[in-house]
Amino acid sequence: MHICIIAPEQFPLPGDGSVEICINAIARVLAERHQVTLISRKAPGLPGAAEEGKLRFVRLAADSPAIYQSSVLNYVQGQSFDLVQVDNRPQLMAAVQARLFSVPVVLFLHSLTFVPPSEATARALARADWIIVNSRSLQHRIARRFPGLGSGKLRVVPLGADLTRFTPADPQEMLRLRSSYRLPGSFTVLFVGRVIPRKGVPLLIRAMQQLNRRLPAHLVVAGRVKPPYLRRLKRLARKQRVSVSFLGSIGHEEIHRLYQAADCFVCPSQRHEAFGLVNVEAMACGLPVIASSNGGIREIISSGHNGYLIEHYREPQPFARRLLALARNPQLAARIGAQGRKDVLEAFDWRHTAAALEAIYNSAVVHVHG
Repeated sequence: MHICIIAPEQFPLPGDGSVEICINAIARVLAERHQVTLISRKAPGLPGAAEEGKLRFVRLAADSPAIYQSSVLNYVQGQSFDLVQVDNRPQLMAAVQARLFSVPVVLFLHSLTFVPPSEATARALARADWIIVNSRSLQHRIARRFPGLGSGKLRVVPLGADLTRFTPADPQEMLRLRSSYRLPGSFTVLFVGRVIPRKGVPLLIRAMQQLNRRLPAHLVVAGRVKPPYLRRLKRLARKQRVSVSFLGSIGHEEIHRLYQAADCFVCPSQRHEAFGLVNVEAMACGLPVIASSNGGIREIISSGHNGYLIEHYREPQPFARRLLALARNPQLAARIGAQGRKDVLEAFDWRHTAAALEAIYNSAVVHVHG
């Protein structure tokens, strides 16, 4: 099968774009069995076309969304694809579907960000042969927001991690990594993600302040952050007397090393998370995970079994209590971390994701061609 995947942004995206991380992983696994063309926006310093085995990268002019859409339509019309997948852009997907009458077109939604409740969005979604979502939580939200869509068009495909790269580190390697990041020897708590208000870093700093009353601990924050917000967070950390390292954006090719340097991972999201890929990556590295009980995170973590879910996640105290329990009981932390790794191995490998997508692609081809 010749599969075309249309990315919404530059590829690879500078920094830590989760959608592009997913596209990259999925495309590379699919290319082991299929011809895959990955279309993205033109990026400075990267060629307009490149090939890695059966994976072809095509970067098109994209000075504006309208120009990118026009570039995509002109390109795909001259190709012979068996299926086209558009990621996270319903309007672009609808335009592609309107241009390619006899080719199945599927939409892979990673969040609600680009599906505002409007008639225009509803019309765009209706054009997809299938709509793929990364969690049951996102499936339910889309179905509620667009009741005329019909749940039969929505298919759930969980995301994954590279389980050969995201692995637990032995004690010596962990110490070496901590030294390389200049981290202290105290209990180390990690946050990875975009550092924006909805991700809950201020609440985590307050939870760390409560933890520090009982034992010394250090917080590591890795992710893109705008300077004004970073200054606010640093002021809060100083006020709360919390030891914290703000590392900025860490490339995804390196991020596994940071997980391997930590004792615990916390995802204190204050709003709906469609999936929560960072939790899977942390669990794959054998870290005990403490996360807000919302969205697709609940489909990854079974509280008390392979991690902990915080129901009252707008308060710092429940996070602090779980952190203290793990810091005081290394055996508990190791058991939870090991179970998390085991469960991820069984359910959240990119190969599982690719296999589920292949089944949907085959159904879409049959649906269109009969």
